[in-house]
Amino acid sequence: MPAPATTYERIVYKNPSEYHYMKVCLEFQDCGVGLNAAQFKQLLISALKDLFGEVDAALPLDVLTYEEKTLSAILRICSSGLVKLWSSLTLLGSYKGKNCAFRVIQVSPFLLALSGNSRELVLN
Repeated sequence: MPAPATTYERIVYKNPSEYHYMKVCLEFQDCGVGLNAAQFKQLLISALKDLFGEVDAALPLDVLTYEEKTLSAILRICSSGLVKLWSSLTLLGSYKGKNCAFRVIQVSPFLLALSGNSRELVLN
């Protein structure tokens, strides 16, 4: 008697995560420009508002960590708004008349993935 045929079922999860996390850094052409956490978040919201309008500027966006010295932050955004936030940060070119650019360092649906960077790993 032949063995029964094995059946396989393919299951694909399409972005089950509710949020995405971004590690970003703001760079100015001129040195000496500083922003506090409130100004940094306002810059993010105004970038969204300039590109997509009032409705998309109301996306749930959180600044989880912010370092004033390096102007870097970890952001949490709902997964449906990730592309909008990323494109608005890419197209932002100035803040109060000073040329600037956002650098997206890492993006992940898992916050833990942003805790380390394998490219900067130093083994002793």
